[in-house]
Amino acid sequence: MGERGCSADIEIATEEIDKIMKGHIRKRGSRSWAIVLDLDREADGKRRQKWHTVNGTRKDAEQEMTKLLRQRNTGAYVEPTNLTLAAYLSKWLEDYAKINVSGKTYERYEGIVNHHLIPALGHHQLTRLAPMHIQEHYSQALKTGREDQRKDKQGTGLSAQSVLHHHRVLHKALELAVRWQLLGRNPTDAVEPPRPEGRELSAIDEDEAAALIDAAVGTRLYIPVLLTLTTGMRRGEILALAWPDVDMRAGFVYVHRALEETRNGVRLKDTKARRGRRRIKLPPLIVDALAQHQQDQLDHKKLLGEAYQGQELVCCREDGSIWKPSAFTSAYRDLLRRRGIANIGFHALRHSHASQLLKNNVNAKVVSERLGHAKVAFTLDTYAHLLPGMQKQAAATTDVMLRTALGKRQQKEPHEAA
Repeated sequence: MGERGCSADIEIATEEIDKIMKGHIRKRGSRSWAIVLDLDREADGKRRQKWHTVNGTRKDAEQEMTKLLRQRNTGAYVEPTNLTLAAYLSKWLEDYAKINVSGKTYERYEGIVNHHLIPALGHHQLTRLAPMHIQEHYSQALKTGREDQRKDKQGTGLSAQSVLHHHRVLHKALELAVRWQLLGRNPTDAVEPPRPEGRELSAIDEDEAAALIDAAVGTRLYIPVLLTLTTGMRRGEILALAWPDVDMRAGFVYVHRALEETRNGVRLKDTKARRGRRRIKLPPLIVDALAQHQQDQLDHKKLLGEAYQGQELVCCREDGSIWKPSAFTSAYRDLLRRRGIANIGFHALRHSHASQLLKNNVNAKVVSERLGHAKVAFTLDTYAHLLPGMQKQAAATTDVMLRTALGKRQQKEPHEAA
């Protein structure tokens, strides 16, 4: 082999050796060790090293070095950084959440991060945040997580549902840190969040729904109340509904946007989720009401002339402008109070629509599609507790099927014996 060939072989062998992760251990104190890790060289060939401190025996240090070498060789190693969780969460809110979630969702994330996660965990370095730190926060939040206005009184605990929201936000944020290669793993995966008891969803029956509809007749709340009771549409979807989205002849309404109210005001937003965009078949009751409402609105528009703000909204203010969700809710509560009706939230009318359909044996998939749920299983899990009669019906159906089958078998047996 020539000299040139040998030189090339040596260069290749050197490159292969450099690819193998190397490191060594140095003693620092009686029970303190430094792991010196050799990393990939700089572009100019300069050597790079990272130091990790381990307290314990040499065996502990050797085990830690083995773990670090494995992480580096498999691409899971993350270089130590002084970035704190507080700094990372602030960056996550600004660079990810603000542009990827709705304004209302962002406000919820921001409140959880700034009022709970950062005060409790923000001082930890991101790469040193351990499952134990997170679990301690959840435990403390359940005891005294709600701040009290009086300085001499300790806050009461948050609900399990609230702390579960903390967990979901933190998990989502740290999952992105893994993708951004700031963390090798998500520490929330090793944490057990609280499990809240199933919430009882409020709903009204057909007689109560009829009483509410009668109470709303002649008011601007009549159409919104009738719409949610007959379609299951959400408040924001109803307030964003425009006349071009209503096909009166075919009896359909197309849901593809919602009205959102945040600290920055109100805005019409498109429904991002595929299931959220849906076409709902309308019963004749609401079709007739909408036709009359449209005519009344046109007459009122002519009466106001230029003072009418043409937004083409089905449910709006007297001048045609957007009806803010907060103002709508206030008007709805005022209607209940004036008519002496029990305080049932407007969102509960959506639940009522779903539960009434399920009780009357409408296919769960159809109900799920009307509500805009992503999965049928979610619909059934959400509304099963509102339908105690379905268990009775299931038992009765099973009884009939088996008794019929047993009766047929007994009729055959005499013939077989003969």
